[in-house]
Amino acid sequence: MSQSKYIFTTTIPEAQSEQLHALYRGEWWSRERTLSEVQTVLKYSDFVFAFCEKSNGRLVAFARVLTDRIFKAIIFDVIVAPENRGEGLGRLLVERIMESPELRNVQHLELYCLPDLVPFYEKLGFSTDVSGVCLMRKPNDSPIWQKQTLKP
Repeated sequence: MSQSKYIFTTTIPEAQSEQLHALYRGEWWSRERTLSEVQTVLKYSDFVFAFCEKSNGRLVAFARVLTDRIFKAIIFDVIVAPENRGEGLGRLLVERIMESPELRNVQHLELYCLPDLVPFYEKLGFSTDVSGVCLMRKPNDSPIWQKQTLKP
């Protein structure tokens, strides 16, 4: 990959949020996200990492991180535009995250991925051995999220 074709950035201006929305719309796991939701994601993510084409500023790769800056940092939404895949941008994004001064000393850098992406992330030092920890999820339509009235 010729890095000279791309500019690395850690900010996505609001004007570029539509480009990020287009990247999300191209993925099965995020295609239902609205522009407003994408703007909220950008606002509340602790860190964003991206590559844009140097020639026209088009966003071609993106990832974001949520962290407490000491114990845990979770990488979300690693996306590379389909026409730019195979150029090493995904690897470069994750490497930039791992090299980030604010994240370099975090005890656990974690992510979710599909089984077919495990070999990609293993090459970057990630492991599926998480000491018996299980991913658990509670959708917000479950009864505990619904307002309950307390009786005196």
